Amino acid sequence: MADAGKTSVAAMLLVVACTLFTTTGQLMIKAGMNRFSLTVPGTILNLPLVGGQLIYAFSAILLVAALGRGELSVLYPIFATGYVWVTLLSTVFLGESFGILRWAGVGFVLIGVSLLGRGQK
Repeated sequence: MADAGKTSVAAMLLVVACTLFTTTGQLMIKAGMNRFSLTVPGTILNLPLVGGQLIYAFSAILLVAALGRGELSVLYPIFATGYVWVTLLSTVFLGESFGILRWAGVGFVLIGVSLLGRGQK
């Protein structure tokens, strides 16, 4: 467990990895749901859906490991960048499109994460 007031670089790197795996898992789950059929073979053989869930579970393990090495108030703003990654990569891999207000929201998330990160002294 981390000392109060200390968050290791390893914890921050684990959260960055967690965020990338979480984003990948979410994109795969969405891709799997786009071709989902409510049958046993249609569910079990849906590799994007099953793979996405496994990757998402692995990201949860990374987050737990990171939280054991750092402060939630320091690590969670890093985790929050997942919203940005999902939005950006959804346009590339899922063909989703977003208007100016959604992009402004992404900008506000980045500003908020930056402010939270700077306030950790």
